[in-house]
Amino acid sequence: MAYGNRFRYADSDALAPLGIEVPRATWFGGRMTVLTRGSEIFRWWVRQANTVIIGLQRLGIAFGPQYLITVPGRKTGRPRTAAIAVVPIAGQRYVVQAYPKAAWVANVRAAEQVTLSRGRRSSVVKMVELPVAERRPLLRDCIADSPRVGKLFTTSGLVDDGSPDGVAAAADRIAVFRVEPT
Repeated sequence: MAYGNRFRYADSDALAPLGIEVPRATWFGGRMTVLTRGSEIFRWWVRQANTVIIGLQRLGIAFGPQYLITVPGRKTGRPRTAAIAVVPIAGQRYVVQAYPKAAWVANVRAAEQVTLSRGRRSSVVKMVELPVAERRPLLRDCIADSPRVGKLFTTSGLVDDGSPDGVAAAADRIAVFRVEPT
C-alpha cells in the first residue's frame, strides 16, 4: 500500500503468519507517522496539549499549576518555550520532569537563568537541580499526595511502577529542580 511517493508499508495481515509485526501507520498533523508504542501516542497528545496551553498562556489565560518556561537553547541560544507544572511542596516551588528526554531539562541544566511565565506575569528565576538523594523523599511525597502523577510517569515511560516507592527508586531518571528567585 503506497502513500504518496515517500511512504510504503506492507500489509500486516499478510506478514503475520511469518511472525513479522508491522507497526500501524496513521496520519497526524498532515504527515504519515508510524506509532509503535503507547508512550509515543501519549507523547504526541502531550505535544498537542502543550501547544494549546502555550497559546492560552500567551493570551493571558492561566490555569492549574501550568507555567511557561523560556530558556535559551543549549546549542542555538534561541529562546525555547515549553509548558511545565510548578508544584509547591513544603513551602518551596519545584519542577519535576514528566517525560523522558525532555529538551527543556537539558536546556535548563545549561542555562544560568530561565523565565517563568504564568498568564501575563513573568519572572526571571534560577532553577537548581536536586541531587538524587534529595529527590527520593520529594518524589515519594509528590506521588503519595497525587497518585495520578505516578500513573503519568508510568504512561510516559519514566518508571515501571507508579507507586510512591517505585517512583522514588527511579529518582536517578527523573530530574527535579527547585525554583529560586534571582
